[in-house]
Amino acid sequence: MSEIRTFQYFVDNAWHDPAEGRYFESENPADGTVWARVPDCGERDVNRAVAAAKSAFYKGPWGRMLPAERGRVVRRIGDVISKHAERLGAVETRDNGKLPDAITPSLKPGAWSVDSFHYYGGMCDKFEGRLIPAEAPNIHNYLKWEPFGVVAIILPWNSPIGTLIWKLAPALAAGNTVIIKPSEQASCSTLELMDVLQEADLPPGVVNVVTGFGPGTAGPLIAHPDVRMVSFTGGTAGGRAVAAEAAKQVKPLIMELGGKSPQIILPDADIELAVNGVASGIFPAGGQSCISGSRVLVHRAVIEEFTERLVGAVGKVRVGHPGDPETQIGPMANRAHYESVLSRIEDAVHAGHSLLLDGRDACRKDGFYIGPTIFGEVPNGSDLAQNEVFGPVLSTEGWEDEDEVLRIANDSIFGLAAGIWSRDVGKAMRMADRIEAGTVYINNYFNAAAQSPVGGYKQSGYGRENGWEGMQCYMQAKSVWLSTDPEQPDPFA
Repeated sequence: MSEIRTFQYFVDNAWHDPAEGRYFESENPADGTVWARVPDCGERDVNRAVAAAKSAFYKGPWGRMLPAERGRVVRRIGDVISKHAERLGAVETRDNGKLPDAITPSLKPGAWSVDSFHYYGGMCDKFEGRLIPAEAPNIHNYLKWEPFGVVAIILPWNSPIGTLIWKLAPALAAGNTVIIKPSEQASCSTLELMDVLQEADLPPGVVNVVTGFGPGTAGPLIAHPDVRMVSFTGGTAGGRAVAAEAAKQVKPLIMELGGKSPQIILPDADIELAVNGVASGIFPAGGQSCISGSRVLVHRAVIEEFTERLVGAVGKVRVGHPGDPETQIGPMANRAHYESVLSRIEDAVHAGHSLLLDGRDACRKDGFYIGPTIFGEVPNGSDLAQNEVFGPVLSTEGWEDEDEVLRIANDSIFGLAAGIWSRDVGKAMRMADRIEAGTVYINNYFNAAAQSPVGGYKQSGYGRENGWEGMQCYMQAKSVWLSTDPEQPDPFA
């Protein structure tokens, strides 16, 4: 049995044991064994982190740093991360089962994660205010953008480092200091990242991490009066709870929440292209992505061919240990989620939905493995079509009329993403205009870039990450009125 690693939490560029001495265990989803102990931080630990972040913003060099200098620091973070890509990827794989090929390449030079720090580092001295025409002589009005101050970043368990990068780069570029609270189901890669970031020579208190559970750690963090805004990625139920707590102090939020994204297959679609695109839009990550295209709406003229080819292609994928180079789909990220996905599959079977491919065949005694699962002709009003599974579970439904499929696609509380597959680009673009989603893909799926904003409609969240909009969300506008008149008129003359 391998030695269990004990982590500390990170505040003020130093490592600390939790004040109450509590830890929780992290299981390796590949085999179900405990491999790490993680601090269960409480209110005293949170207060320490907030005090450090507040001091760094108001008293330390970070709050006074010129934008160009701050940009150099942000770019340096990206370079340091890329230097340690293999190390960070190995910890995240062990902690949540994500395949190394899905993590490590994204952290290397030229990848979107490093590009994000370079992109926002370059934006630091280019985020300009503006002069606003004033309808009065000798009066000038200008707008400037300022950071909020201390920002809380709350992460999900499915892609901790990737999600953190989307938030950390613009938050720091905007001039904020941050406190990161990773999911209790996958905290270790974020803590490992803090060790790596010490090479970036960040001033103390600029980036801090507290670990633990929602009520004991995230709750006090969100409620702390010195935390001025919150950025959250997670499930919609968790987002509602975060929003309710933040509303008590009217704190601004960025939230990327759940999704039940439709993929629309038109009768003129390139079937092979669509099959490959739909499969890549959900299965390689085991469906553990909020943007997964898990509802496939196929025109009845091609539904038989499409479904047959999809089941044939996906049924051949290799489900297995993340350390095996032959593996194409790894385990579910944790035991609780594994059991939840299995329960959802069983519920769908009991509801009478046609099971075309059963991923439960991949289950085994060691580890949390579920293979690709496909249900045929699932009505849009059903639980399976309406509620997020967050696993390798896909449903299909036939349609005949364009207005009908758009109604079905939009008949959801979610609006994170959608896919459209057609050789008629003009028609696809017109349909995209009618889709209620923050991102629409045409003849592709799952692309992202640092310069392209991401976010949801409806209960998939609000605010945007990436792009100019992503940095603006971490800033607040200030309007300044300047008079150059040497005399102030007497209001009572």
